[in-house]
Amino acid sequence: MVISWYGQSCFKIQSGELVVVTDPYRKEIGLTPPRFKAEIVVVTHEHFDHNNVETIPEGAFVVRGPGDYEIKDVAITGISTFHDAKEGKERGRNTVYVIEMEDIRLAHLGDFGEEKIRPETVDAIGEVDILFVPVGGTYTIDAETAAEVVSAIEPKIVIPMHYAIPGLKVKLDGVETFLKEMGVKQLAPEDRLTLKKKDLPETGTTRVVVLKTA
Repeated sequence: MVISWYGQSCFKIQSGELVVVTDPYRKEIGLTPPRFKAEIVVVTHEHFDHNNVETIPEGAFVVRGPGDYEIKDVAITGISTFHDAKEGKERGRNTVYVIEMEDIRLAHLGDFGEEKIRPETVDAIGEVDILFVPVGGTYTIDAETAAEVVSAIEPKIVIPMHYAIPGLKVKLDGVETFLKEMGVKQLAPEDRLTLKKKDLPETGTTRVVVLKTA
């Protein structure tokens, strides 16, 4: 499995020839939208910096919202959450996705914005190998809450997303605060994350991985 980050909440998750893309964005945010071919596109919510499915060549299966899906040996479960701390009254709903491929469980939190993750959400997500969590605040949870979410879910690997990077016009905090909350002093960003099931850390430990934008 190869995981690449394109900024915001957009990731390319590749298994052999099969590609899953999460939350492709529009150019208005200041970044260049991804234009690679994908078999599956998942959209966590209908905001312009997360739902630009038109940028992906035709033919991809688009997953929008809660439910269970199975596409090309990829199992996906969408779990309904809120985009804000006021039960969606400010920014609506958000879907958390659990994606299973190569016998690895990934959880993408989208623009999760609840003040505290609910026990029923943690139960619905289940065991997680790789967690993608927003950390930049303003429109989602901030670094402190993100660290609490990581503690509640206990993934083997956590990849922060949705934070300030060069070129991004959306005002967000940087990733440094989250790293501090996680007790990480120095961490060199990686071009991409390449791994197999056997490469995952042991249960009970969480490795933080920061990715460069592709």
